[in-house]
Amino acid sequence: MPFSSLKDKISNKKYSVSFGEVVKINATVITARGLKVSISDIVKIISNDTAQETIGMVTEIDGSTFFITPFSFVEGFCSGDRVFLDQTGLNIPVGSSLLGRVVDPFMRPIDGKGAVNGSKLMPIIKAPIAAMKRGMIDEIFSVGVKSIDGLLTCGKGQKLGIFAGSGVGKSTLMGMIVRGSDAPIKVVALIGERGREVPEFIEKNLGGNLENTVIIVATSDDSPLMRKYGAFAAMSVAEFFKDQGLDVLFIMDSVTRFAMAQREIGLALGEPPTSKGYPPSSLTLLPQLMERAGKEDGKGSITAFFTVLIEGDDMSDPIADQSRSILDGHIVLSRELTDFGIYPPVHILNSASRVINDIISEEHLKAVLKFRRLYTILKEN
Repeated sequence: MPFSSLKDKISNKKYSVSFGEVVKINATVITARGLKVSISDIVKIISNDTAQETIGMVTEIDGSTFFITPFSFVEGFCSGDRVFLDQTGLNIPVGSSLLGRVVDPFMRPIDGKGAVNGSKLMPIIKAPIAAMKRGMIDEIFSVGVKSIDGLLTCGKGQKLGIFAGSGVGKSTLMGMIVRGSDAPIKVVALIGERGREVPEFIEKNLGGNLENTVIIVATSDDSPLMRKYGAFAAMSVAEFFKDQGLDVLFIMDSVTRFAMAQREIGLALGEPPTSKGYPPSSLTLLPQLMERAGKEDGKGSITAFFTVLIEGDDMSDPIADQSRSILDGHIVLSRELTDFGIYPPVHILNSASRVINDIISEEHLKAVLKFRRLYTILKEN
């Protein structure tokens, strides 16, 4: 091979000169040594026998030994395989070319429409907006759903949860919000859901229209790390457009699957299980994601809707409880209303928007309170 061709081939590889080796592998964690790494470093593992490659993240260090959680599955790798440090870190290419596309957490297209050329590298993990740099939520954000716009009015930069059991209509409501909102940019993260739901969501709920929309997908068959960082990657895409002064609609389905991915990672690393088997890291991870949404002074806003699956319709579920305490409001969907054929089945009395008093007129607020009072009397009788 000519030297120039070899040089071109390796020019885009940013791996360390030194390398370590794999010493132990189990279903979820690869143990390696011989390389100086830090927590959250990205490494590449290359098989000596088949040249198969995968990337992973350093999640624990014990002296000279470090533990890697892979982004894919570990079949085909063995002891002695080489481990290289990736100097670029956990960054993804983002840009306007993502609009109208369906991609995985690393912005690789899965819609068969060719490559996506990002104009900028963005870190997947980023600090939330500083408290004193947050703008006041004082503008109405219309979602095109009358029960929400009228009685649970949202503001630009607000974070809301959609809480519901299985089969109650979360995905249908998500589609209504994406179609009905007037946001110039829409980012949808489908995390840990069935692969069948992705084309169904696009065709049935969105009518096949992905104009000004980016869909980031990490299905239930992906590794826990892909599901975890799929949510963070989607938020980074939303932040790219927010930094351009745009108002972004961010929708994620679902927070529960995201927390379950961290539960798998945490338990594999030996964290103690707490309520419903969730380790402490599952609960501390939620604000790291959710607090990145909001309105920032001098920039745009990210109005976020996070769906939360309520197992057994139990609102005291630890993920639901933690999410409610972080978010600026919650929309509860009722199985009882679906039995009457009412869609979307928003349970008005159990739902709340924490900014509604600041963004609607006094006349509107009086009408909301009157409706709630009459509806409560009706339910009591």
